[in-house]
Amino acid sequence: MRVEIWSDIACPWCYVGKARFEKALAAFPHRDDVEVVHRSFELDPGRAKDDIQPVLTMLSKKYGMSEAQAQAGEHNLRAQAGAEGLDYRAEGRDHGSTFDMHRLLHLAKEHGRQSELLQLMYRANFAEERSVYADADEFLIELAVEAGLDEGTARQVLADPAAYADAVREDEREAAELGANGVPFFVLDRKYGVSGAQPAEVFERALTQAWGERSPLQVIQEDTAEACGTDGCAVPSR
Repeated sequence: MRVEIWSDIACPWCYVGKARFEKALAAFPHRDDVEVVHRSFELDPGRAKDDIQPVLTMLSKKYGMSEAQAQAGEHNLRAQAGAEGLDYRAEGRDHGSTFDMHRLLHLAKEHGRQSELLQLMYRANFAEERSVYADADEFLIELAVEAGLDEGTARQVLADPAAYADAVREDEREAAELGANGVPFFVLDRKYGVSGAQPAEVFERALTQAWGERSPLQVIQEDTAEACGTDGCAVPSR
């Protein structure tokens, strides 16, 4: 069975949702027969590479809230991430374009290192003090090498804006066709869709339902599931 996950590195609920899904997958009896493929989805498509701003500023503009309210939301997200065993830096993070990151992830997919690079990018964006946007190229190359990719090849990809650009856009086009207007969005064997950072129990149920079944895509969604869309990311109230 194949599970495709549409996500963006700038999406905190994708970071949390990935951990919840992996918890469910670890408990799934057929986990060794599940292929996980990560797909591209930009929350801020078309954003210029040099258009970088503090996360709190971005949240304030997106939601029309004060920076104090945005900061409170970030602290609540840190608690949500911490509950999944994830580090989360609630203060001082930047926000910017993730297009080059997605291009590198497609390179990593070709070399069987996609999951490793994605996790390193999440860690860099949400847990480390160094900005993955302000020092983009060199930092991304370091992460690519850490994930097991060749440094020279990673440099060539970043130097060529067209490299894997079509692959990123194709993922995004396909997400739109499937009705995904926010992330994370999980598609199980093209039978079931799970929208948002659902609890592990929901993922467990979806894996069980999808296993061995043949049916059109059905979206499994709960009103309380947090996700990120082009208008921003849902901020937990408590």
